[in-house]
Amino acid sequence: MRRITAKLGALAAATLLAVTVQTGQAGAADEAAYFKMRDHTRAEFIVKITAPSAIQEAREIVERDDQKILIGRIIKRQAGYNPAWSFHLDPERIQFSEAGLEVCDATTQYVEDHLDEAGGAFLPGLYWCPWTGRLIEEVPAP
Repeated sequence: MRRITAKLGALAAATLLAVTVQTGQAGAADEAAYFKMRDHTRAEFIVKITAPSAIQEAREIVERDDQKILIGRIIKRQAGYNPAWSFHLDPERIQFSEAGLEVCDATTQYVEDHLDEAGGAFLPGLYWCPWTGRLIEEVPAP
């Protein structure tokens, strides 16, 4: 029964995330913006964003010290702009929300430590929405 419940929960979460996360059109490479996110453990993670509407929303979040939750799709490889971590987020699929699903919540370090499990019952569809992650500043391009 627990296995069925886990599968149904993962399916429901993946479906909801697929509906919630809309793929935006990427801008040109020179239109990318980079933001530092920090979670409650003080871990810092750099997020690259290429969709112009998401860049604008991220800038507004930083300016207003907004508490919106970042939602992104994990890519399981290191990015040059985020060398401390073995993963990064798809720059074209960054969205923000007032709330997130528990199934996509995890600290940055927890994702790193369990990256091989991401995409199954842990972070279904590879979507990550760290509830305590906050954009704190825009940073220069590397």
